[in-house]
Amino acid sequence: MATLREEAMAYKPQQTLNIADLERIPVDIELKDGSGRSSDGEEFKYKYAIVNGQQYRVAGSIIGGIKALLQKMPELKFVAVIKQGQGMNTRYQVVPMSIN
Repeated sequence: MATLREEAMAYKPQQTLNIADLERIPVDIELKDGSGRSSDGEEFKYKYAIVNGQQYRVAGSIIGGIKALLQKMPELKFVAVIKQGQGMNTRYQVVPMSIN
């Protein structure tokens, strides 16, 4: 059994990363539904994927960008996401990636 000190030193707060943090994303990755509360107590829902045991949040605009690419490139397997800005001013650009 661990001591409080040991638990405290090993503690890593759970955080949801952003899918744009990944170098490339398979378009067939499984998405899950999540929910949280904003700083003013409002509940919100979001999509996320689990990669190597960590949650990566996927913004709706990213999903829309992938849809647009798949309409023109139905055989597309991987994308990358470029993130610009922070908070509510964040903008995402989805770009196709080759398998190599």
